[in-house]
Amino acid sequence: MAVDPKKKNASYAFTCAILASMASIILGYDIGVMSGASLYIKKDLKITDVQVEILMGILNIYSLVGSFAAGRTADWIGRRFTVVFAAAFFFAGALLMGFSGDYATLMVGRFVAGVGVGYAIMIAPVYTAEISPASSRGFLTSFPEVSINLGILLGYVSNYAFARLPLSLGWRVMLGVGAAPSVLLALMVLGMPESPRWLVMKGRLADAKAVLEKIADTPEEASERLADIKAAAGIPDDLDGDVVTVSKKRGGEEGQVWRELVVSPTPAMRRIVLAAVGLHFFQQASGVDSVVLYSPRVFQSAGITGDDQLLGTTCAVGVAKTVFILVAAFLLDRAGRRPLLLTSTGGMVFSLVGLATGLTVVGRSPDAQVPSWAVGLCVASILAYVAFFSVGLGPMSGVYTSEIFPLRARALGFAVAVACNRVTSGVISMTFLSLSSAITIGGSFFLYAAISSLAWVFFFTRLPETRGQTLEEIGKVFGMDDTAMEAEDSAAYRERLLATSP
Repeated sequence: MAVDPKKKNASYAFTCAILASMASIILGYDIGVMSGASLYIKKDLKITDVQVEILMGILNIYSLVGSFAAGRTADWIGRRFTVVFAAAFFFAGALLMGFSGDYATLMVGRFVAGVGVGYAIMIAPVYTAEISPASSRGFLTSFPEVSINLGILLGYVSNYAFARLPLSLGWRVMLGVGAAPSVLLALMVLGMPESPRWLVMKGRLADAKAVLEKIADTPEEASERLADIKAAAGIPDDLDGDVVTVSKKRGGEEGQVWRELVVSPTPAMRRIVLAAVGLHFFQQASGVDSVVLYSPRVFQSAGITGDDQLLGTTCAVGVAKTVFILVAAFLLDRAGRRPLLLTSTGGMVFSLVGLATGLTVVGRSPDAQVPSWAVGLCVASILAYVAFFSVGLGPMSGVYTSEIFPLRARALGFAVAVACNRVTSGVISMTFLSLSSAITIGGSFFLYAAISSLAWVFFFTRLPETRGQTLEEIGKVFGMDDTAMEAEDSAAYRERLLATSP
């Protein structure tokens, strides 16, 4: 029986998304494993809470190097081989942390791994969005976030599995085993095609068409998408050939892109940048890293004691995140971006209020008289919080940001948004323990609830729906009209060809 070409192509795009998302699994593992490993690192290396905060949060600051380098690298050597850079940094970082003998060496390992985090968090969603058809882009572009959550769960499981090893060995094994999947990822890249949009940016039209014919539902759709991408790249529609010369103005001149994004953006580009940066800021300012990285400490504050109980309950957080991110993957192209995002953020507000209330009650109760309902409220609120986060706000930062930037600014635009994400995440994770000491742990989560309320208002007023539209169409939702720009590019393109002809 003949295989339906439409299903075959959908399976190919699905496989490509899975392969690209492997980088995010390694990223998630690094985040998740540190939550439990930090308990043993503090005991073994005898470091302070401030040093623990820096160790936990500095990864996000270091990742700025990787995220900006990834934008440049992705436009230079392609999306596919940029994934190899991420794998190399993860591999080296994991080995350095696993074999570290003191705090300074551990911090060097965190720096190297942090660069890998920056690469992975930028390139996986961009590649997946560019390889996906519009009909299933939300589903496929959510894979990096699904993979991050799966990696976090694996990190929690690693904590639980190696917790019984000797103190000086256990945390090193937890961190060191992260090197293994990096090698697998580098090998798997050989089975990935290059992004058709990057190929067009480089003038490789025949190669781009070959990839589009593998991922589009019909040959006609592949031709239409190729024409749209050519227009976005400033290549005249009537110019064909296996390889063509691409206009420098539209083909990757970084200074021009920076001017469009930051220095002198159009009103439409300003709305796009604000939407992307605001989404990434509020995703992290809602306090998710305080729950993910410090969940054992939060559970301790809720009255749960004993390493096995703490790590077991933390694993439950990982399971909840992974299950609900899978729910989000199936709903993104059915329910739409806005409904999921607003429902998710609203649920997070109520969950954070519940958690803050429970922690406040526990904190004010004598040790022997902690109300069981307050402990239960804390656990239920944490699970509800990660569930609501994972069903909307978690995957939406990658999905939405990879959709809204035009082709010429997609890699660098995403890098700017990721930079905001990582800085905010670093500030949250490096201040949580100090903030909890200053305003109590319950007060910290009341603050996160207030920030999440502001996030809901921002999303409601600033983020339009993008479901079901091609990447080239989405700019119109933000008021971007490329018609005049494309005409100008086509004329300029021909002029340059005439000027350089012998």
